Amino acid sequence: MSGPACFVLGKPKPAFSPAGDGSPDMTSAPNVPIAPLASTANEQPRHSLRLRLRPKAPTTGHVDGAWWPRSRDLVAELPALLAVLAVRLGDVMRVSYNLTEWNSAPRRMADDGRQTRLDGFISRPAHTVDLVAGNRHRLTLLVVPSDTDPSAAHQTMMRASGRDNTETIDDLLTADGRIPEQGR
Repeated sequence: MSGPACFVLGKPKPAFSPAGDGSPDMTSAPNVPIAPLASTANEQPRHSLRLRLRPKAPTTGHVDGAWWPRSRDLVAELPALLAVLAVRLGDVMRVSYNLTEWNSAPRRMADDGRQTRLDGFISRPAHTVDLVAGNRHRLTLLVVPSDTDPSAAHQTMMRASGRDNTETIDDLLTADGRIPEQGR
């Protein structure tokens, strides 16, 4: 398997070219400016992950934090989330989600050699995902709709990740009218 492709910008400078004074300018190799390596297929986008987690503590309430994905494409959004959550949970083996909240997704997803089972349910609470690690540790995250106003999303995520938060999913999403009905 070959390495990632790279792009070359500009033209190579000849190894032997006249200098301004008539003497030859010798270099040991062509001067070729090279751009950073192109993204590989499994490389994560260069966006910050919009995730807030409650501090590690005995669990209370309905959610363990909030996640604000950029799209409804679960397969595109999950790799970055799983990579970050691996620090807290270990390898996530299963993700349960509400089928109506996401675009169609396969039953399994492979990322960096790890298999993750994706279980979509109509009966799963809307605006949540459950992530279960190999050691059976579980996190339930509030999913803030991707088209939510940034200010409203931030406030909702802060509330959901509060140490003593016991609000329901609906209460978190409708607090002060921050996320309108059509966004839920």
